[in-house]
Amino acid sequence: MAPVLHKELRTSMQTRMRKVALIYNATQGYDLKVVSGVAAYLREGARWNVYLEENSLKDQRLPDLHTWQGNGIIANFDDPRVATAVIRSKLPTVGFGSGYGWYSSKSRIPYFSSNKGEVARLAADHLMERGFRHFAYCGYPRSQTNGWSEERGQAFAEYVKLRGFPCQIYRGRYKSSHEWAAIQRSLSQWLVSLPKPVGLMAADDERARQVLEVCRASGLRVPEHVAVIGVDNNELLCQLSTPLLTSVDQGAMRVGYEAAALLDRMMAGKKPRQRWFRIEPVGVVMRHSTDILTIEDTRVANAMAFIREHACEGIKVREVVAATFMSRKSLETHFKAVMGQSVHTAIRRAQLERARVLIHETDLPVKQVAPRTGFKSVQHMTNVFTKMFGVPPAKYRRMTGTGTPRRRQSMRG
Repeated sequence: MAPVLHKELRTSMQTRMRKVALIYNATQGYDLKVVSGVAAYLREGARWNVYLEENSLKDQRLPDLHTWQGNGIIANFDDPRVATAVIRSKLPTVGFGSGYGWYSSKSRIPYFSSNKGEVARLAADHLMERGFRHFAYCGYPRSQTNGWSEERGQAFAEYVKLRGFPCQIYRGRYKSSHEWAAIQRSLSQWLVSLPKPVGLMAADDERARQVLEVCRASGLRVPEHVAVIGVDNNELLCQLSTPLLTSVDQGAMRVGYEAAALLDRMMAGKKPRQRWFRIEPVGVVMRHSTDILTIEDTRVANAMAFIREHACEGIKVREVVAATFMSRKSLETHFKAVMGQSVHTAIRRAQLERARVLIHETDLPVKQVAPRTGFKSVQHMTNVFTKMFGVPPAKYRRMTGTGTPRRRQSMRG
């Protein structure tokens, strides 16, 4: 009888373990973060046997879907060959990607992408808060799969123009990095022609690094002449940049986490309630490439400097008023005209950004993060954090945390 029970137990365990294929582009930082988000979901206890190939998407080998006997697939749909094979498998599938490449709005397959308009807004707000009044966007020439670059650029330009500022857009005409000498000449001419100082958003971190290299070769100082912000928050590219690159984290880990959770429900027989999921960006990770204030109004500049230095001490508007030797009405009027936001909003944003960094990069309990960032209670911080970033602090940490770096910083106290 024992061998029979053992066989039944083994069969039961096998049915609980689901076989899932991850099809992604291992050369792209965005895709790697998506996979990291899937891994974060798995660490919470999902029983998956994961199939993956550690090659780039163009060389990606799908499992033999006729013999593999898998239970589900998470796939980047920017490659039509992958999309075709996955669709034919008829397995529970969740797709992700740029929103271009291959994906039909008529498809029944759920699909995750980032909110490009919100990514652009975050970048613009960050540059405006630094005091910039001239703006530029550096994108790519249009191709079949990078329409996201043009969409992101249009959103950025429209937003800054709505705030009353000009914006110049560069796409270039060279599509291959092998033409770097020609790209450098063209990009240099454009950058030199821009009014200074200028706040520049690049389509992604790779394009931002090109801008930084050309600025250095052209004698343009960063961030004094050109402040540069990228997209993706690719840690390797940002740390290898000179100066270190500021970037918008567009929530790729959240894409992976939510896609995995949805696939788990689908493999359990539940139908998704919607087909298109647009994930909100996490926020701006500021580094040296935008670490400057260019505010001409010295009173507003002093107020912003005071806020940046003391926001996490729990200051109120009255402390900022006292530090600038202005009446509250006068400060609010000037501040709103220059910064496009109230003094209170500027304080709150500074506090939330510090809270986001501590949640992401340290192991500090949330109850300790709140007092360190100027909030009187954990509940208050949780409420405003959720409103700003879309998820509560604890879930944000599960979806975006990196482990070892958090432990290092927490030991520094």
